[in-house]
Amino acid sequence: MGKMDGRVALVTGASRGIGAATATLLAAEGAAVGVNYFRSAAAAEQVVARIREAGGRAVAVQADARDRGQVEAMAARVAQELGPIDTLVVNASMSFPMLPFLEYPWEDFEAKLVGELKAAFFPCRAVAPGMVERGQGAIILVSSGLSRHPGEGFCAHSTAKSGLDAFAKSLALELGPKGVRVNVVAPGLTLTDAVARLPQPVKDGMAAHTPLRRNALAEDVAGAILGLAMSEARFVTGAYLPVSGGIQMP
Repeated sequence: MGKMDGRVALVTGASRGIGAATATLLAAEGAAVGVNYFRSAAAAEQVVARIREAGGRAVAVQADARDRGQVEAMAARVAQELGPIDTLVVNASMSFPMLPFLEYPWEDFEAKLVGELKAAFFPCRAVAPGMVERGQGAIILVSSGLSRHPGEGFCAHSTAKSGLDAFAKSLALELGPKGVRVNVVAPGLTLTDAVARLPQPVKDGMAAHTPLRRNALAEDVAGAILGLAMSEARFVTGAYLPVSGGIQMP
């Protein structure tokens, strides 16, 4: 039996990278998975095809996670086709320019901050009432090590992800008495499309300073998400879990 047998998960931003790896792993462990995408329909369908070929259940669902109506329609479709959603992985992230603060346009800063929080708020609002009604559920939000360890050029990203961390703690406090757990995973440098443009010496330098001596893979982060989603983690809520090979030790 899989660790997620009988469960229904919705993963936002699941067409590639960490989201795709998470959807695939949850499905491999028995969950039926809603694979959310914004523009990358072909990539999302490939994720669904891989899951189905392995004997799993999945559906690709288009929605802009920043749009309340689209998110509500997405959650309703996943519930209709797969069953009530008991696991939500908030992974959709907004792109942003990497610039020093003194050069950062307010409009870009605002778009990142507001977009990131909308993409967490609306999915949580769409699925949490059903979780509360059933008295159980797991929400995992994908943050970043930069929320606590900022880097030059990442002021918007760090601020947005810090807000996500605080949002998760608030939900953990309010929803815990109703049986819903809320946790955060905070990846370090992870080798996905999002960091493809980083110079190789930067990646090598990060790996050299990481106790495990390598950069993370999307599958590494997916494994941590699975661990928090499993029923065996039933007494874990409000946690902030770095997935960084040890470079983000407190």
